[in-house]
Amino acid sequence: MTFANDLIGRATVVDGDTIEIHGKRIRLWGVDAPESDQLRRNSDSDLYPCGRQAAASLAARFYAIPRPVTCSPRGQDQYGCTVAVCLLGVAGPDLGQWLVANGHALDWPKYSQGRYEEAQRGAEKAGRGLVGQLR
Repeated sequence: MTFANDLIGRATVVDGDTIEIHGKRIRLWGVDAPESDQLRRNSDSDLYPCGRQAAASLAARFYAIPRPVTCSPRGQDQYGCTVAVCLLGVAGPDLGQWLVANGHALDWPKYSQGRYEEAQRGAEKAGRGLVGQLR
């Protein structure tokens, strides 16, 4: 179901947890992904571009499933950016949940109220993405 204040359109990726629709920046609610230039060490202690990987994975998702994104605003962050739950299409999947489940972002319980906790546990258990490196 969509509402009048929902933002709907083709999305482009700004970074792992920020997209843009019709020139408006939208931060994905309840998750935190690495910044585009951020690096982490993998299990072999080699640096890898986790921020670029998160952004590229989200962009690939938009390319693989070319549907409009529907974002339901939840508020604004300290920089004035809209914070929203965003779905691929009208009925899902939830992009925040997908990012966390695939290890590209972390659940941010302070804001998510635990909505993505199970997805993060699954990613950790499977050793997926950056959360797989937290073990």
